[in-house]
Amino acid sequence: MKKNIYVSVSTDPVGGYQKIIDYAKEIQTFADFLHCDVMDGDFVKKFTYDDNLVKNINSSSLIMLDVHLMVSEPFQLIQKYIDAGANFITVHYEAFKDKKNLVEAIKLIKSKGLIAGIAINPETPFKFVKPYCYDVDLILVMAVEPGSSGQRFFSDTYDKIKQINNFREENSLKFKISVDGGVCPENAKLLTQYGVDILVSGSYVYKASDRKKAVKELKS
Repeated sequence: MKKNIYVSVSTDPVGGYQKIIDYAKEIQTFADFLHCDVMDGDFVKKFTYDDNLVKNINSSSLIMLDVHLMVSEPFQLIQKYIDAGANFITVHYEAFKDKKNLVEAIKLIKSKGLIAGIAINPETPFKFVKPYCYDVDLILVMAVEPGSSGQRFFSDTYDKIKQINNFREENSLKFKISVDGGVCPENAKLLTQYGVDILVSGSYVYKASDRKKAVKELKS
């Protein structure tokens, strides 16, 4: 059976509030999800936008919203993004000093019927996240340092994807594997062969002369 591969197109390269909304309207006909990169200027240096923009994207388009919280206090913000219309909410493992709060964050997201994800930075070993894999719907692997689009893909990501996929299969788990950063057709094929289900693409799709074709190339 052919595996379904999904493309989540990132807001990160898009500059400007209205431009992001217009971008969401454009890609809703051919992308699977809009990856809303929320940055607070603290967890990462860059600041992007808050839940008000996500709410406006939701009211202006039909695309499913894949909200990625790159923030220092994610638990305090989760309810705002639930109310804004998120379909996915992914929080960073590294953002939680007290991991009990990470467990509570996942419970809160799932209790509202949303897809709950954990993101891990390039330097975070997968073994740290294993205990949470039984409860999440998604593991988001960062293939670049969070906070800036257009970075070069870290080759170590392939081995991490293999580890995660092997763990998923060995334990008959159902969570999806997503990868974010430097994704392009040249590495997409190998990533999906290693177990990735969702390809997050920022610069590659945004800079393409034919964005619909760019999404199709990633899937194929």
